[in-house]
Amino acid sequence: MGLSLKKPDGVPGSAVPAIMIGLFVAFGGVLYGYDTGTIGGILSMPYWRREFSTGYINPKDGLPDVTSSESSEIVSILSAGTFFGALTAAPCADITGRRLGLICSVAVFTLGVILQTAATAIPMFVAGRFFAGYGVGMISAIIPLYQSETAPKWIRGAVVGAYQLAITIGLLLAAIVDNATKDRNDSGSYRIPVAIQFAWGIVVVAGCIWLPETPRWLIKNGNQQQAAISLGKLRKLAPDHPAVQEELAEVTANHEYELSLGKATYLDCFKGSVGFRLATGCFLQSLQQLAGVNFIFYYGTSFFTNSGMKDPFVISMITSCVNVASTFPGLYLVEKWGRRNLLLFGAVGMAVCQLIVAITGTVCKVEDMPAQRAMIAFVCIYIFFFASSWGPVAWVVTGEIFPLKVRAKSLSITTASNWLLNWAIAYATPYLVNDGPGNANLGAKVFFIWGGCCVICAIFVYGMIYETKGLSLEQVDELYAKVDHAWNSQGFVPTVSFQDVQDVKEAGVDTRRVSLAEIQNEAERKRSIIYQEKA
Repeated sequence: MGLSLKKPDGVPGSAVPAIMIGLFVAFGGVLYGYDTGTIGGILSMPYWRREFSTGYINPKDGLPDVTSSESSEIVSILSAGTFFGALTAAPCADITGRRLGLICSVAVFTLGVILQTAATAIPMFVAGRFFAGYGVGMISAIIPLYQSETAPKWIRGAVVGAYQLAITIGLLLAAIVDNATKDRNDSGSYRIPVAIQFAWGIVVVAGCIWLPETPRWLIKNGNQQQAAISLGKLRKLAPDHPAVQEELAEVTANHEYELSLGKATYLDCFKGSVGFRLATGCFLQSLQQLAGVNFIFYYGTSFFTNSGMKDPFVISMITSCVNVASTFPGLYLVEKWGRRNLLLFGAVGMAVCQLIVAITGTVCKVEDMPAQRAMIAFVCIYIFFFASSWGPVAWVVTGEIFPLKVRAKSLSITTASNWLLNWAIAYATPYLVNDGPGNANLGAKVFFIWGGCCVICAIFVYGMIYETKGLSLEQVDELYAKVDHAWNSQGFVPTVSFQDVQDVKEAGVDTRRVSLAEIQNEAERKRSIIYQEKA
């Protein structure tokens, strides 16, 4: 099997253009990660707390501050915007294309950045957070879609997983910038971290001008000639090269077969095999949030402060560095171990770490510094398990399990479910963790909740996640059509050519009323007859 990831023998052309394009598109994850990560530090900045206070005095230090409900609203409104943005991504990506859809997403995001930078009170800041979130939601659905439709199948998992790597880099940059400006006694303390996001947007838009549209979107819209040109650029082959024409023919045949089974409306996303896949994607994205990682990056600075840490900003930078470094093993293992094994590995590891943190924080006092350091150590180990598994692989799986006719719609719904849970966690966490009237004051006990959810993650993966490593997006359709249970999916070898399906359909067989296995048998019988006639 070997340790390296290399192009399979006998595959013509080069994968370098597609990989480089996929990695550049992944840069959009920096917008997501940076915007998500910067707010935790801003909420803890003394100047920002005084400037945006509406009269509340924090009893701990006697300084003006925002209330739990206000901080909850400020953090969670981003996720509310991302929820609606993710749902908008499907019609935008289907109508304008994947490339122009990304440009539209960044434009909306930039509007949100402008409002946040100009804000001096909570209402305008919240409005900016909503529009920034709306743009991030669109980006988070379109980027894995673009990557999945352009990357070669043998390295698709690593390319799509690079989106999560970019998110972690954004989180790290946010922690560094917050730490650099936190002690400023002017509006630059929060305006500098917010305004830096203009740079990320400019990079994405400038690159999108030169990106090719995805061949699968062009085929979906009946533009075969442009699809051949696009795929030729991605594979570094001439548009009329036999390998390019063969791949396009298979994509076209699969798309026509899927359309023959039914329409491509939102209602069709919830029917039959596609409905099962949609449920799988929604549960996967929801459980990624319930694993608790965003608690650390949204409220980690405040949590570490309440736990008695002297420099919580530095600890946030450390956890962000661990997050970035740990994503690299995941990009390698997603192609070597496969999706199922890596997700199971991550779920078990996360559950153990979360429960250790919960027990340590519950039993030991805040003054017990060795125990507090142990908590931080296991938080970092937990981040390793998340960043090397559930972080990138959730985006990989949802990007490759849907048929072309409803891929944008289904992916937008699964991404919206991610953001819905993200919003719920961001909104509820201050009430769960903080002390005060009406709050649960769980403190470190909140990790019992995240640990329990990680146990559910492991059970879910075993029962519902199909192994799609090494399959083309069209072969994934065959996998779901032929394999009844997820635990039987490892080792699946595709045998159907969707061009054969079209040949059988043209011969008068109603492909809507027979299984893929029966269609395959009919195609083999037809080939056998032709061979005998020639003989």
